Amino acid sequence: MLWTIIGILLVAWLILFLFKIAGGLIHILLVIALVVFIAKMIRS
Repeated sequence: MLWTIIGILLVAWLILFLFKIAGGLIHILLVIALVVFIAKMIRS
């Protein structure tokens, strides 16, 4: 479940990055993906 969320966030970030849509949103999505990834690593 958590890896699915990380994957979705990273794909959305890549799509937004490629099309240069909502520059601030790109960084927010990346930060959320990193936080989720770190939380997963800590809990493992």
